[in-house]
Amino acid sequence: MNAITQEAKLKLLCKSRIKKTIIAPFTYDYEVTSSIPPARLFKVFSLDDNLIATVLPQAIKGVEIVEGDGGAGTIKLITFGEGSQFKSAKHAVGALDKDNFTYSYTVIESDAFADVIEKVAYVVQIEASAVGGSICKTSSTYYTKADIQFTEEQLEGGKEKIKAGKEKALAMFKAVEAYLLPNPDAYN
Repeated sequence: MNAITQEAKLKLLCKSRIKKTIIAPFTYDYEVTSSIPPARLFKVFSLDDNLIATVLPQAIKGVEIVEGDGGAGTIKLITFGEGSQFKSAKHAVGALDKDNFTYSYTVIESDAFADVIEKVAYVVQIEASAVGGSICKTSSTYYTKADIQFTEEQLEGGKEKIKAGKEKALAMFKAVEAYLLPNPDAYN
């Protein structure tokens, strides 16, 4: 009986030392509420890239269409402002549904990716809230390069970086909302 107990202890010890690896892609979902109606938010965040650069020049210096007409297949170059630790990113527009306020795009290049991330795909759905205004639902899927795998500890560290990025995105969202509230004729 003592030998079985020792064997069980050894298995538990070995199991606790093995790090579980996680293979991407991995997805994060989040929601933001706003008092702004869905159509106005959709116009700002998917059809017009200029307001964010105007409201937050320290975050976004500018957005340039490199290829396409703004619809599906368009490639955009986003140049970050001097307040950013990164220089730029390229977005590829996947789909743009003006009737259902849905927008999908993929970040295909960025100096933020280092040697780990291949791309990040986003799906944004802006819905009417039951109490007025909107609910902006975003799903982001992170794809790693080649055979890169993460341990749970590395994934937790990555989640913290993603959380910090989401907080910056929320600040941008709220800055745009703060612009739209006193300007009711803008983006109607």
